[in-house]
Amino acid sequence: MIRALLLGSAAALATTAALAADLPRREAPPIAFAPVPVFTWTGFYAGLHTGYAFTDNQNIRTSGNDLFTAGNVTAGRRPASLKSEVDGFSKIGGGFGYNVQFTPGSGFVAGVALDVTWLDLDKHTGFYGTPNPVVGNASVYTQNIDFLGTVNGKLGYAFDRFLVYGTGGLAFGYVGYGADFYNPNATVLQYTGGARKIFETGYNYGGGIEYAIPADSFLSTFAFGKWLGIKSDVTIKAEYIRYDLGNRNIFVGPVSTVPGSYTSRFSTEGSLIRAGFNYKFSGL
Repeated sequence: MIRALLLGSAAALATTAALAADLPRREAPPIAFAPVPVFTWTGFYAGLHTGYAFTDNQNIRTSGNDLFTAGNVTAGRRPASLKSEVDGFSKIGGGFGYNVQFTPGSGFVAGVALDVTWLDLDKHTGFYGTPNPVVGNASVYTQNIDFLGTVNGKLGYAFDRFLVYGTGGLAFGYVGYGADFYNPNATVLQYTGGARKIFETGYNYGGGIEYAIPADSFLSTFAFGKWLGIKSDVTIKAEYIRYDLGNRNIFVGPVSTVPGSYTSRFSTEGSLIRAGFNYKFSGL
């Protein structure tokens, strides 16, 4: 009797163990890892900048249009060639553009950009020529650039949040020219000529570096797009631009009863260092 009970109990335990082995195991759920977002320079951007401009190879060449005025240039009464260098901080500027990064993280980046900088560079250059007979002839030249605009292509390489690039394309701006030639005592204006505002075009080239501020930086609080539901990053940049707006001939004609006339040829070229920030918009 006892033996039968023991055998029955053993059989019941074996059956229970077998049924338990068939039940699904209760395991802890796998740990979910959120993928780290990879920064990309692809997207539209817009921003502001300021800068410093300087002209280091700007010349004014004057020639006489007849024997009398040509003789004055040859004798040194009027300058055959004169440097017209000017430098100064620009007021403010702005621009926008679009970049495409071909591979995420690090890789090549291409883009287009439009930038306009209010330069307001104004230069007055004076010259006293050979004494005739005692006091030298006075010549005064003026040249100013209101603003400089660039429409450029860009090609660079991104090292994650660092972007190094070269740039180049069209340059344009409003340029003013003037030439006033006085008598030996500098009391009477004898010849004058100029143009207040001429829209000039040329070319530019240069390069720069840009850095995208991480999202956890306090500077990212200035990315106002997030308040509108637009994903945006703040970037800071610095770039060098070399521009050349070409040459312009100005007719310098007589004011009083003096013979002949002159032609003054102005060149407009220089360098611009721009520094500023952009908002880069990546989408909603």
